[in-house]
Amino acid sequence: MENKNYCAFLRGVNVNGTTMKMQDVCSVFEKAGMTKVNSILASGNIIFSSNKNKKELKLLLEKAMSKHFNYEAFLFLKERTEIGIIIKNNPFIINKDYHNYCFIGVDEIEKVLIEKFNSSTKIKGEEAQINSNTFYWKVSKGNTLESEFGKILGQKNLKNSFTSRNINTIEKVLNKM
Repeated sequence: MENKNYCAFLRGVNVNGTTMKMQDVCSVFEKAGMTKVNSILASGNIIFSSNKNKKELKLLLEKAMSKHFNYEAFLFLKERTEIGIIIKNNPFIINKDYHNYCFIGVDEIEKVLIEKFNSSTKIKGEEAQINSNTFYWKVSKGNTLESEFGKILGQKNLKNSFTSRNINTIEKVLNKM
């Protein structure tokens, strides 16, 4: 099997007392056999190449991260082409007054998230939509954690199911791959 380019989107990096330097994270990936390892921003976006499939990689890398950093690691993998599709399918116009987020996670998490969004009270201009199995959320700047849906996102029962990134971060990841 030939090498593919991936991005690992880590959940819970540099929040709630889990602090890690991206250089150390990259080192863990290299020791686990990944090549062309690099980090994008300090929020846990690691690009790399491997000839393993996503299921194998997820298990291998979560185990290596958990052992090295002594925490329960959760990461979600996307191939380069999948990241391009996420950007292409963003339903919201980029606006300086809003954050546009996409959510990367386990299969069908988008259905759980849209249900929770639809049942929450909305802030003015707050929207959500599913496109090609990806959940997108738009919220006015300064209100990410003030929104009722934003508070739902922090629920412990969801922590191993998804992570979110600003669409601008996703574009930076794709540009570096």
